Amino acid sequence: MRSWIAAAVALVLAPLSAQAQKPEVTKVHLGVGGKTSLYYLPLTVTERLGYFKEAGLDVEISDFQGGAKSLQALMGGSVQVVTGSFDHTIQIQAKGERIVALVQMGRFPGFALALRKEKADAYKSPKDLKGMKIGVTAPGSSTHFMVLYMMAQAGLKPEDASFIGTGSGNTVVAAVKRGEVDAISNADPMINILDREGAVKIVADTRTAEGTQAVYGGPYPGGVIYATPAYIEKNPQTVQKVVDAFVRGLKWIAGHSAEDIAKLMPEEYALGNLPIYIKALEVSKPMYSPDGHFEPGAVDTAYAVLKVFDPAVAGAAIDLKKTTNDAFVKKALAGK
Repeated sequence: MRSWIAAAVALVLAPLSAQAQKPEVTKVHLGVGGKTSLYYLPLTVTERLGYFKEAGLDVEISDFQGGAKSLQALMGGSVQVVTGSFDHTIQIQAKGERIVALVQMGRFPGFALALRKEKADAYKSPKDLKGMKIGVTAPGSSTHFMVLYMMAQAGLKPEDASFIGTGSGNTVVAAVKRGEVDAISNADPMINILDREGAVKIVADTRTAEGTQAVYGGPYPGGVIYATPAYIEKNPQTVQKVVDAFVRGLKWIAGHSAEDIAKLMPEEYALGNLPIYIKALEVSKPMYSPDGHFEPGAVDTAYAVLKVFDPAVAGAAIDLKKTTNDAFVKKALAGK
């Protein structure tokens, strides 16, 4: 008798449980600043493997010039979720607003600062960046922040150099080759292509854990998935589905070779040089988190770095605990 009752209760509760797991909304507008960059590889992998659709989501992706533009779109309400830089979760708090990082895609930033070969011989330290035209994905993006930090450490002010938004992809390579910039701060495959062609000399590199330590003095978070607290609170099941999909994408990257990943990518992502693209993927693979967890100590390093060159952050009371929420990743990994 008891077993019959238990079975009946289970039949009643099962549909209710399934209904509770349904996303509140299935349409999600996601912003990214330079989708072809390897910095955002987990997004394209997750999209092309169909993990968003399998999670019951219709994800529309808007590709902006840089991370700062994605953040603006989020705060303006034209996108609901962003794949962007962790730095923005701290900086926005200094302005009295909040965004929350839900997944850490990048275990380190994956950027490099490189000088055009014509300028490289005279470079001895970041002090020599004074007066240069420096290309970044977009002013206010993490590629920009990296250079600002290096300049501040050398006693320079932000206005001691000119910053030019070059976006990602072929526009980066063209800006260097045409002499529109003296230096470039960007990610792969652009940096790798320029380096292998002998067009630049790399002087600072956060594409490895060792290089990140050398630039920032500790572990530093790279790309993350973030949203506003209001959106998360209103749509927890939708957010969970987004996180579930990204965690699957990160696991797939961890379990596949650079060649496998290259085959999955759109042909144009290789910028006409597939062998170099595969090499760039091999270099970048350690950058990606295997499970989406936040690396211990990385948040504190980011805060310490931003305070050096951003007066707003230095003068604000920042609650670092409010910059991340790993509950969704934990549920994704537990299969709940």
